[in-house]
Amino acid sequence: MGFPSEQTGGRVLITGARGFTGAYVRDELLRAGYEVVGAVAHAHATEGNEHVLDITSLEACRRVIGEVRPTHIVHLAAISFVAHDDALDMYRVNVLGTLNLLQACVDVGVQPQKILVASSANVYGNAAGVVDENVMPAPVNHYAASKLAMEHLVRTWFDRLPIVMTRPFNYTGRGQESRFLVPKIVSHFVQRKPFIELGNLDVARDFSDVRVVAATYRALLESEAACGQTVNVCSEHARTLHEVIDMVRQASGHDLEVRVNPAFVRANEVKVLVGSAARLRSLVPDVEPIDFAETIRWMVAAA
Repeated sequence: MGFPSEQTGGRVLITGARGFTGAYVRDELLRAGYEVVGAVAHAHATEGNEHVLDITSLEACRRVIGEVRPTHIVHLAAISFVAHDDALDMYRVNVLGTLNLLQACVDVGVQPQKILVASSANVYGNAAGVVDENVMPAPVNHYAASKLAMEHLVRTWFDRLPIVMTRPFNYTGRGQESRFLVPKIVSHFVQRKPFIELGNLDVARDFSDVRVVAATYRALLESEAACGQTVNVCSEHARTLHEVIDMVRQASGHDLEVRVNPAFVRANEVKVLVGSAARLRSLVPDVEPIDFAETIRWMVAAA
């Protein structure tokens, strides 16, 4: 397609730079020698080398892309809370915001070496078993539907811009909000709570370490073969909640009562969901995995 060849280093614009993932991606890229510019949604929160950006505004996207002139873009900004109370916001930010960034690059004459767009394994819906990128998406909520709509429209840009899209499965680490499952479990054990209320304990999910996700994103930025690809980001290991709880119990030295709250049990919940990383390994074979028990010990030590 005649895109520029990859080079080590450069200036990376990260949208959603203050989010859980963005902080780790920023650190990973800085260590690798990139100049990193963050895009944040709110003016009162800006720090050095950050720009305020409302990605729902095409004009704002043109302004920031024109000022930064990034050699790479990592697009993480999204409304990612499935139960967000305004569905229209999800489509405005997740779909139109992404398209604004791509349009702005063309409008101001910026041709990045690579643009990484983060989608989500949520697009697979209730697919069971080992899921590769050829499994038909079947979103079951507005968040997943907005991400799939974004994917379809981003693909129309593959012949104009060098884009890779990722579908990350579950991942966690230090700094993730406690409304997410693994940090919730860790915080209850570390705080020596007498019990925790959870949903179905027999489900198994594919969990990764956020540091591996950040390293994977950097590697995909640097992989010329990744252009025009949609890639699962996953560990290929299914962990049940029983296993996760046992890991946290061992790492924290605390025990508690686990109660199943019927309000947390989803109807028709898939028992096992795990991703295939075959395509990912073919594109970036040198990213080292981190055992999930080590991730848990790392989280417990910081809590």
